[in-house]
Amino acid sequence: MITIGRLAEYAGVTVKAIRHYHGRGLLPEPGRDSSGYRRYTAEDAVDLVKIRTLARAGVPLSRVKDLLGAGPEELSAAIAEIDRDLHDRIARLRRTREQLAQLRGGDRLFVSPEVADHLDDLRRLGVSERQIHLERDGWILMQTASPEDAALWIAEKRELMTDPEFRALYLEHDAAYDWPPSDPRIPDLADRTRNWFATHHSRSETGPVHNPAVARLAVRTQPGASSPAWDRLARLMEG
Repeated sequence: MITIGRLAEYAGVTVKAIRHYHGRGLLPEPGRDSSGYRRYTAEDAVDLVKIRTLARAGVPLSRVKDLLGAGPEELSAAIAEIDRDLHDRIARLRRTREQLAQLRGGDRLFVSPEVADHLDDLRRLGVSERQIHLERDGWILMQTASPEDAALWIAEKRELMTDPEFRALYLEHDAAYDWPPSDPRIPDLADRTRNWFATHHSRSETGPVHNPAVARLAVRTQPGASSPAWDRLARLMEG
């Protein structure tokens, strides 16, 4: 007769694991002898080795009990089914890892490569993360609901950013977010911005918009997308 400690040693498991198997109904729990100890047999040791082998092979404990007494054909079919399940799980895990890798790539999980390149260009120019996040969120909405418009607009936006004057205005507008609304630079920035747009025509403004409702929503002010200085700048540019 074998004690639980010796049984665990024979099978290469812990005493805690044996008690867990008792609780799951996988291994019958023997009665106690006159000394108060539970005594196991060689048959218990064989069953425990089988349980350990199946569990370590990835067989769910919920299936182990049925397989302990299975014949060769039944066991082979069950193992094949479990193998298919594991294959599916591995495929899902690989997809999850790919998504995590994309997440490490930052914006590229959510936006097109053209938009992601544009956002990277903005970072290299020193644009604030606040402004980059605002742009990214707008592009996410646009390219999801109206990819035709998004493709047109990002091509134009990237072309505009190659213009030194537009680029300077963009950077100054970004910086103006934190200016006090009474800052004397605001009227000058409004005049220069209005003059620039008066002499540069936007293809996206004159061409057809495939989804006007989404286009309006994409440019609508978002929480955190304005400040007192920006509000005054917008009013002056409209005037």
